[in-house]
Amino acid sequence: MYVRVWKKNEKKYAAVVRCVRDGKKVKQEVIAYIGEVSDNQIPYLKAAYQKDKPKLVYKDGTEFDGSLTTDEEE
Repeated sequence: MYVRVWKKNEKKYAAVVRCVRDGKKVKQEVIAYIGEVSDNQIPYLKAAYQKDKPKLVYKDGTEFDGSLTTDEEE
């Protein structure tokens, strides 16, 4: 899956698509239509659907370890 972005009448739109093989042809099937997006949103959308996810690094230099628990829950 990946994010496809297109421009129409000076506005940009995005959708999440996947490739589907139909015989010898490869077609793109829309999984989710996102709608109008700004230039600032496009890199974040593409990063969210990359195979190799980028690391999330906080301003203090620590990396996100994948857990969603807080210190209060422990």
